[in-house]
Amino acid sequence: MTEKQDIVYSCYHEMSRKGENFVPQHTLSYQIAGSFTLLEGKQKYEAQEGDFHLIRKNQLVKFIKYPPEIGTFESMNIYLSEDNLRNFAQEYGCSAQHPAVVKPMHRIEQNDLLKNYIISLQTLIKTGIQNNSLIDLKIKELLMILLQSSQPELQQVLFDFSQPHKIDLERFMNQNYRYNVNLERFAYLTGRSLATFKRDFEKIFHTSPHRWLLQKRLDEAHFLIRENKQAPSGIYTDLGFEDLSHFSYAFKKRFGYSPTKIQSD
Repeated sequence: MTEKQDIVYSCYHEMSRKGENFVPQHTLSYQIAGSFTLLEGKQKYEAQEGDFHLIRKNQLVKFIKYPPEIGTFESMNIYLSEDNLRNFAQEYGCSAQHPAVVKPMHRIEQNDLLKNYIISLQTLIKTGIQNNSLIDLKIKELLMILLQSSQPELQQVLFDFSQPHKIDLERFMNQNYRYNVNLERFAYLTGRSLATFKRDFEKIFHTSPHRWLLQKRLDEAHFLIRENKQAPSGIYTDLGFEDLSHFSYAFKKRFGYSPTKIQSD
């Protein structure tokens, strides 16, 4: 993967299940070759070759990236930092008049302007982008194209700088415990400071967030291995564990036997 600050070109030769669990900023993604699946809770969104999408910020998602049968997975992502969006909004008088309800991944219809922009950006990436001012100009150009291309809902999304509001903590955690993010992220997404998050959490669950998350993930792992006959190597990343050895150690410590023993029973 070659990264050029806010513009990133990705290339994978094999299927990859790795991806940002927490999306901190709006991302515009163009699929050059192959496809990817975005998973948000129980919802699944697909991106095929040639698709252009907005991936919304402040959400927990997982990505699965699939190379084509012949060739490599290739994508181009443009990350829209809040600083860039605020500067653009101030310069051009853009604002979000009302909250917009958008899916985690919003498909953007392409016109000639957008298609030509994508070609020009691919050319720049191939030759190497070293100039920060040029990167900022290309991001500004893309925003102008999008706002002039019959995408009125995008303005309500891109220039909404409000913070997440306080939400139902119990419901949120039961829906999102599989994501491998730190407590600061969970606190932010539920509209709380870290201290308030920990205090509210212990009132609801009567234990610490770290202990609850570990037990919840391990209990589900036990169920998936015993009842669904799934392999430990196929589930540990989906349940928020960094690596298989850590998962196996934590599993044995909780249940008294290794996850592979269930398979052999």
